[in-house]
Formats: sequence, C-alpha cells, structure tokens
Amino acid sequence: MTTHLRPALSLLLLMTLLTGVGYPLLVTGIAQVAFPEQANGSLMRDEQGQVRGSWLIAQPFSGDAWFQSRPSAADYATVASGASNLAPSNPALATRIDEAASGLYREAQGPVPLALLTTSGSGLDPHLPPAAVAYQLPRVAAARQISQQTLQALVEQATLQPLIGPPVVSVLALNAALDRLAPLSK
Repeated sequence: MTTHLRPALSLLLLMTLLTGVGYPLLVTGIAQVAFPEQANGSLMRDEQGQVRGSWLIAQPFSGDAWFQSRPSAADYATVASGASNLAPSNPALATRIDEAASGLYREAQGPVPLALLTTSGSGLDPHLPPAAVAYQLPRVAAARQISQQTLQALVEQATLQPLIGPPVVSVLALNAALDRLAPLSK
C-alpha cells in the first residue's frame, strides 16, 4: 500500500507547489515587469497621487454636474458584479427602467438612450456610447455653466476607438477632465 500511496502523495505535493505556488508567482512577476500599470489594476490617480478609480471599472457619479455611468445591477461592487438576470418580460425590469427614464428624460432631447437605462453584462462597464454621453451634455453644461461646445471637445478627447466595435467614451476620463476644466466649489 505504501508503495502506491507515497508516490501519489509526493506527486500531489509537487504539483500543488508547481501549479498553486510556482506558476502564479512566475506569472505575477512577469506581469509586474512587463505590464506594471495593468497588473496593479489600471488605477487612475489625481495630481496628489490619490487613487480616484480604475480605468476598467465603472463607478457611480451623482448629481447634474457629472456625466452618469451606465447603471449597475451590483451597485458598482466588483465582488457581486453581474447582470440583473431580469427577463424582458419581468415587470421589475420594466419598473426599474421606467423609473430611471423618468429621472433622466428631457422633453426637448427625445428618448433616453438605452445605455443610460440598462445594465451591462458585468454591471461594471466603464464606457458609454457617444450618443448616451451627448444626451447628458445639456444637463452637465447647465450645471457647470460651461458651453456645450467646450464639453463636446472633452467628450471627443475621452472617446476611444477600439480595434473592434463602435467608439466608446470613458466616463471616468471624461469626468476627470471635466473636474480639471471646471472644478466644483467645495
């Protein structure tokens, strides 16, 4: 019995050390050397070095003076990220969308873009389509007392063109540029 048990336990210990300790340490070391910014969370820091968010994770912005992110089914918590899993026929989904739409709707602007009403699959999508940002321009311009043309220039700077897919706007980059341009009085 020990002739079979000892090699099996030895192999289990060796593979645990290799795949559970050695390999993760090797990959982490390579990532830290080759891609330190991404390996440490793609963090956005302000002028004082304080972390203000991650370029890869949406965060909530409240108030008329900020561009709003896409809604999150997990309240922007990374641990509980995911979609709401509400079916299109579920009355709770229709109620949630109606409430969100009534808060964002401006008669002169037409219907609220769906990206401002529906959650993404992860619940943490940091980007919006340009149309969803453009819908918010008049509100933010009025709250910040900035011209819409000035804000449009900021939107164009924060717009990314991925290799595949339509252009998207980084809401965090846009709000950071907005805060540098016209900081809110505290």
